[in-house]
Amino acid sequence: MIFDAYLCKVKDAIKKDNYQIANNSRRKDNKKLFWDYIIDEKMAKEILLELTAYDFSEILQNEHRGYKNEFLYVFGKDVRLLERFGSDEKLVHLYIKFNRLDDGYVVVISLHEQKYPISYYFK
Repeated sequence: MIFDAYLCKVKDAIKKDNYQIANNSRRKDNKKLFWDYIIDEKMAKEILLELTAYDFSEILQNEHRGYKNEFLYVFGKDVRLLERFGSDEKLVHLYIKFNRLDDGYVVVISLHEQKYPISYYFK
């Protein structure tokens, strides 16, 4: 399946640290995840490497000017995280969106709590 090959290439890039999690001023939700829960780059990497086809939701066309030829892959993943300002572990429903560039570099555009429930393509 073409999708499996794509996900394999994405994971290969992540294993080689050929990726980044967007952390700019427009990605406040990404920052909030790291603020609200005990999670670091290593844990985030593990979560990304655990993605499977069953976590896949949809493919979106990039709507930003100059990037309309790019496609963004959306996943959801349920993970247990410890609250930073509390003592409870919580099941967190993550929204993950990334783009694999032509040179193989992966940009994780979104890695944060889901704002709305998502539907899964293969579930």
